[in-house]
Amino acid sequence: MPQTPADPPPQGHGETGGATGEATGATRWTGGTEGETPPPGTRGGGTRRMPPWLPRAFLLAGGTVLLFVAGLWLLERLRGLLLLLLTSLFIAFAIEPAVTWLAARGWRRGLATGAMFLLIALLVGGFFGILGSLVVAQATNLVNGLPGYIDEVIGWINDTTGAHLSQATLFDKLPSAADQLSRHLSSLAGNVWGIGATAIGVLFQGLGILLFTFYLSAQGPQFRRTVCSLLPPHRQRQVLWAWEIAVAKTGGYIYSRALLALISGIAHFAALSLLHVPYALTLALWVGVVSQFIPTVGTYLAGAVPVLVGLAHSPSTALWVLLFITAYQQLENYLLQPRITARTLDMHPAVAFGTVLAGTAIIGPVGALLALPVCASLQAFLGAYIRRYTVEEHPLTTPARRRPRPRRRRPRDRGPGEGDEAEGRASPDEDGQDRRDRR
Repeated sequence: MPQTPADPPPQGHGETGGATGEATGATRWTGGTEGETPPPGTRGGGTRRMPPWLPRAFLLAGGTVLLFVAGLWLLERLRGLLLLLLTSLFIAFAIEPAVTWLAARGWRRGLATGAMFLLIALLVGGFFGILGSLVVAQATNLVNGLPGYIDEVIGWINDTTGAHLSQATLFDKLPSAADQLSRHLSSLAGNVWGIGATAIGVLFQGLGILLFTFYLSAQGPQFRRTVCSLLPPHRQRQVLWAWEIAVAKTGGYIYSRALLALISGIAHFAALSLLHVPYALTLALWVGVVSQFIPTVGTYLAGAVPVLVGLAHSPSTALWVLLFITAYQQLENYLLQPRITARTLDMHPAVAFGTVLAGTAIIGPVGALLALPVCASLQAFLGAYIRRYTVEEHPLTTPARRRPRPRRRRPRDRGPGEGDEAEGRASPDEDGQDRRDRR
């Protein structure tokens, strides 16, 4: 009998064309008339369509990756400009207290900023002028005393190694050394264009730093008003507070370093004068400035020059200079620097050392100079937003305290036969026995 559309389909047809999608959680739609919408959870026609949000997600992910790569490329290209702006901002923070103080007394901010630039130029020029006089004097002494130095070196070599050197043998070797030196100088002269381009680049960077610093300091209030006009009132207060912290920490950093440089210069001048080292004032100025304003390596650079000058005087003098510099560095690191910087930077010495290393690794020598005030500003700013809790008492969180030593009483001088019994006092054992008897 032929099957009519009203009759139910065979059992085998239902097994193959019915619910075959149970394993995937969907049912294939095989029935219904043409144009009828499949019910929810079924797959019509045996195919699955792409979700409409998937192309937009791919486009969004691709656009994000492209923007990130473009940002990295732009940051690499503008690295020099950003470093220049950061340096200018640091100098503007450093001179901001002095400029504000002069402006409060009737000076125009532009004139006050120019006066600070002139003062800094005089200090830097005076430092390098004094240092240049030392270099010229030492070079002159070296050239004049070169024959004597050669005789001393030859005599020391002959006495130490048993060799038989003389000035004639040494001068025979000089033509080949002079030829090598002339070749090196010729190659250096051939690269004069590269050296000139580098010098011009450094000059333009210096002028750029001066220009940006002048505008950031002379027009500081206008610049801060422009920034705050783009923010809501509560954000404005936060930005101004952060700016005030940065100015205070940077000024405190400069103040503490200048004070440490002054103390170091006075101490080294006294020591070098007692040791009769020539150019004691110039060397003390060099040690004080370089050791304080060049982090990490400044101490070694500052101490090397006095030791070399003392070595030219005598080896014992150089040894005493080295011992004094080492002792003073220990005194400064453990006594002076923590007390002076505690009120300005309020930073642990280990954190300060790690911050200097991180700044050097990120942006080089400039980062070593900017690392401490930047870290101190961030520490002070975040300290107001980080919530702190009371620490539970525990042996791991409680520092060990030194127990006070009991004071020993000096016994009195007693004559022969004198003691507790002679003084009418019972000994501890007898006194205890007396109390037990009274009970």
